Amino acid sequence: MKALIDTNVILDALMGREPFNTAAEEIIILSAEEKISACITASSVTDIYYILKKYIKQVKLARQAILKLMTVVNVLDVTGSDCEKACELPMEDYEDALCAYCARRHKVDCIVTRDFEHFEGSPVEAMKPDVFLKTVKADPYG
Repeated sequence: MKALIDTNVILDALMGREPFNTAAEEIIILSAEEKISACITASSVTDIYYILKKYIKQVKLARQAILKLMTVVNVLDVTGSDCEKACELPMEDYEDALCAYCARRHKVDCIVTRDFEHFEGSPVEAMKPDVFLKTVKADPYG
């Protein structure tokens, strides 16, 4: 299964944000084990880095975390056309609309997010992390 992992889920794992970190870390592990194909958007990388740097207060460690993350998730490009098409989606939050449109263009099966309600109107199904994990465990063939 190919899943776009929303910024909030990645940050839950990297920052150990309880109680959300357990499911988020399990998703990252599944990707590292190549049991799923996890991806993030290129625009999410900058957000993740910025928030992580503020949290750990060390540029070098934040950059190391980003590089390590990119060894277990794929980074999807974001084009100018994606930015335009995201404006056409019936979604309130532009950043989420951009993720949703990128997910569609890259033929992603689902978006894993804690902000499930923000993805109403998304062309790609959104799932909360725990629902995603149950789905993956129920279908071992992906």
